[in-house]
Amino acid sequence: MLRPVLIVLALIFLPLNVFAATRSVPATNGALASAIAGAAPGDVLVLEPGQHQGPVLLDKPITLDGQNKATLNGNETGSVITITGQDITVRGLEVIGSGSSHETIDSGIQLERTAARILIEENRLLGNLYGVDVHGARNATVRANIIVGRRDHRMNSRGNGIYIWNSPGTLIEENDIQYGRDGIFVNTSNRGTFRNNLMRDLRFAVHYMYAHDSEVSGNISVGNHLGFALMYSKRITVRDNMSLADRDQGLMLNYTNNADLVGNLVRGTGEKCLFLYNAHRNLVSDNRFEGCGIGIHFTAGSESNAITGNAFVANQTQVKYVGTRDVEWSFDGQGNFWSDHPAFDLDGNGIADSRFRPNDLMDHILWSQPAAGMLLGSPAVQLIRWSQAHFPATLPGGVIDSYPLMEPLDIPVSDKIATLEMAARTNPVWLRERTEDVSDPLASH
Repeated sequence: MLRPVLIVLALIFLPLNVFAATRSVPATNGALASAIAGAAPGDVLVLEPGQHQGPVLLDKPITLDGQNKATLNGNETGSVITITGQDITVRGLEVIGSGSSHETIDSGIQLERTAARILIEENRLLGNLYGVDVHGARNATVRANIIVGRRDHRMNSRGNGIYIWNSPGTLIEENDIQYGRDGIFVNTSNRGTFRNNLMRDLRFAVHYMYAHDSEVSGNISVGNHLGFALMYSKRITVRDNMSLADRDQGLMLNYTNNADLVGNLVRGTGEKCLFLYNAHRNLVSDNRFEGCGIGIHFTAGSESNAITGNAFVANQTQVKYVGTRDVEWSFDGQGNFWSDHPAFDLDGNGIADSRFRPNDLMDHILWSQPAAGMLLGSPAVQLIRWSQAHFPATLPGGVIDSYPLMEPLDIPVSDKIATLEMAARTNPVWLRERTEDVSDPLASH
């Protein structure tokens, strides 16, 4: 008698996927909805080549696999795929035809609050209002998808490539996102990882608000209005990202504290490589800021930031700082490289023999009175600058680098990305599109 009881108990506690099956779904009207309704937990539904009809709801642990040959069309009604269940995978599908409502966040794929441990990978989401909406789901992964947003509205009226709201533990990696509003928009969502994504022809590549204890690493922003807007967040790591030929700013920290910005490259941005606004106790180290209107602009009381090991190369203005106090930009005997610092290193230790001040009194006058730029070539201005260079006591407060470096760090760019950068620089999409002013209001400070 004991043996049959043990067998029954063993069957009861077997994992559900032991009984899972792989089922083929033909591209005929109603077939997919019927297959989902009849699927058992753990089933894999392989969609045959062709167009399948949506929208569909996934509320049980199954897998949809299009094998890169099937298309799912939402017929412009709501979200094409809505996920409310757990342990669900959507892979290898072309997803088209979402609705157009921002109120309901019509998306190619929408993960709702009850969803958890969802994997969205290797899909093509084309022309939907939003690409993927992770709306309250837990521990979701969105990986290696191609997301192409809409272009039939002005930029601020479009949806985001990936939208994350209140979804802790989200992993967003290796996605290629183009067009739409923002590439990745994160709001009130902690402990997320956003890495190795490529984002082009957008408003912001990454728009980040109230997202603490997170990582933004290895991402590439090319030809957007602004690269990485990181706001109202604490304890984030921003490492090894690139902002190339973005229109306004490469990196912006607004009310962001205790962050690490390390190993990033910002090159060819129109206005500012890095903008620090009311940002405190951040580490800015081993970055390369090159070819921008301003290398770093920091204001609104940004204090206690460690800025060391960076390379400031050929920026029109290396630093904009309007305070009256001296601020040291070196740490533990290491400063930064300045391409306009004519220095010597007689002892060969890699540190310049003279300290560097990137700004003088005339810079402060020009920032507060732009019309004074008409006098830049006058003998009086040149005399003032010569006097300050030879009599430092006449200098105003500002940035001082007591240990400037002799050699800049180099951050290589692959041939593929360099080609995209050149195209964005010579023929930017934002110059040809219907658009309104999408700059951040802080840009005027």
